[in-house]
Amino acid sequence: MSDAKSILVVEDEAMIGMMLEDYLDALGYRLHAVAATVDDACVQARQGGFDGALLDCNLQGEKSWPVADILVEKGIPFVFATGGMADDLPPAHADRPTLAKPFTIGAVERALGRILPG
Repeated sequence: MSDAKSILVVEDEAMIGMMLEDYLDALGYRLHAVAATVDDACVQARQGGFDGALLDCNLQGEKSWPVADILVEKGIPFVFATGGMADDLPPAHADRPTLAKPFTIGAVERALGRILPG
């Protein structure tokens, strides 16, 4: 499946990261990497090499908006993963698609389908 689209997962909870990895595999995507901190995610975003990203809004108490800004600059589509009202998106990203926790494989499939053609 070398033509599978690769996804950067930005998630600080290891169990959720592993679940998303399983979902991606089952849906025919490739995991690019899992980044658990804003700093690591920013490095991954700057390096690129992936087709899309699932971006948790809150990483260890720090908002992931700087990661989103880099993804926008690089033209890489992404979906925000949000756990609730505390994750109000900043105005610059208010139109971005969101994926509500807890995730289901169907919801992940629909969210990625909105940002990645084919």
